[in-house]
Amino acid sequence: MLLSILFTIFIILCSIVLYFKVTNSNYWKKWNVLQISDVSLEFLFSKESLPIIVKRMYDEHDVPHIGTTSATIPTLIVKNVDDIQAVLAGDFQSFNSRGIISNANDLLADNLLFMNDFHRWKLIRQKLSPVFTSAKLKNMFYIIERCARDFVELVEHNAHLRKVPFNLISRYTTASISAAVFGIDTQVKSTMESPFVELAFRALRPSFIQNVIVVIANTFPRLYKLLQLKLFGEHEEFFVGAVKTVLESRRHDTTKRYDFIEICLELQKNGIMQDFSTGYKLEPTDELMAAQAFFFFVAGADTSANTMHYSLLELSNNPKILAKLHEEIDKVFEGGAGELTYNDIDKLQYLDQVINEAMRKYPPVGVMQRLCTKDTVLPSGIPIAKGNTIMIPVFGLHRDEKYFDDPHVFDPDRFSPENVSKIKNYAYLPFGEGNRICIGVRFARLQVKAGLAWLLRRFTLVEQDNCVPEFEKSPFGLRSPDARYELKLRDI
Repeated sequence: MLLSILFTIFIILCSIVLYFKVTNSNYWKKWNVLQISDVSLEFLFSKESLPIIVKRMYDEHDVPHIGTTSATIPTLIVKNVDDIQAVLAGDFQSFNSRGIISNANDLLADNLLFMNDFHRWKLIRQKLSPVFTSAKLKNMFYIIERCARDFVELVEHNAHLRKVPFNLISRYTTASISAAVFGIDTQVKSTMESPFVELAFRALRPSFIQNVIVVIANTFPRLYKLLQLKLFGEHEEFFVGAVKTVLESRRHDTTKRYDFIEICLELQKNGIMQDFSTGYKLEPTDELMAAQAFFFFVAGADTSANTMHYSLLELSNNPKILAKLHEEIDKVFEGGAGELTYNDIDKLQYLDQVINEAMRKYPPVGVMQRLCTKDTVLPSGIPIAKGNTIMIPVFGLHRDEKYFDDPHVFDPDRFSPENVSKIKNYAYLPFGEGNRICIGVRFARLQVKAGLAWLLRRFTLVEQDNCVPEFEKSPFGLRSPDARYELKLRDI
């Protein structure tokens, strides 16, 4: 039924889009900006990921700006790094919105840190930021390390699961986030036995319906609100219910666990949250806390899995890099302690370089957007009106030879201590930049490094001849779950 309704709406909207396409076909030309075909229509009728489409536009037109439309909304693809810096940081007051629309009845999506409501976003971000301090993460690291060990045990004892490595890695990132949020369940033998694994798979797997809903939300926000559509409605009852149950069971438990639920309980114990600079107040309800827990899964499970996945894929293509990385990991594990410590992670410098290069070649988010919230002018002189959208072509920037020599070559030495300072500011954006930079950067790095360190301590990769991934259709990411490489037990 929902599919029929959405298809009818889709046909109607396409007619409206065609009308506005003609109306706005010269919108950017008055500023002497090249204008090309509508980017959202091309995405809907293509089998390609949106970052691939935007990168192709980036490569085909040697200009600093590319004008287009997103259905009814004038949209500017910005290639100039000074303009990108202004959008993400310098002129944040004009670009504080991601332009991702949600409905108040959508308990999960409307309370995520992707929200447009600036005052609510600012307050929630203030209250969540302490979760990701070095001190908090150091206390939480025992959870991540346990999950990494359980992950490797799962890989070692399930040869048939290794045939689809992305699913294995997704299980690790999802289960480790689950443990970081809810704590380690002492009733199960392995942290990989998480009830949230399948939930995350379903929530994050791109689908035609979800793609249509995203397009409606971001190009026809009034219609989206009128129809009361939800991005994550099918997961609401289960996830909100699970968080409420855990919160209630833990309210009378004084055991220190250093997980996210403990932070939620502290926030609720302190009462009404308030931003003293604006006076904005918000009650830390169970539903609000559930949405923040869900945010961990939405923002972290798939992006971290992709980073690990592409790191391993490229290591299978580059045996010399793999050998150098094995040497570093083995050195850290010397002494036979049987576990990694928080301080050990800092010693894995070359692994950090490998991960950084994987995120350059395959950025976790391939295209970012910002909605202009008040009229402004970019440093290059292009006026941007309130309601216009800016697209930042992260994938295009990361593969641009102006910023990275031989951009299609996997070279971790780009990020060596002596070379990393040479990278142009705002040309490398794996986590974004500015006030809306990914709040979970530190957690993600710990999670990915611990998982890869344990995996490559026990396993190596069978060399293959330059396997190139094919990306599936997605509005923001670069997903290639069918890409293959073979893990082989090491003799250590």
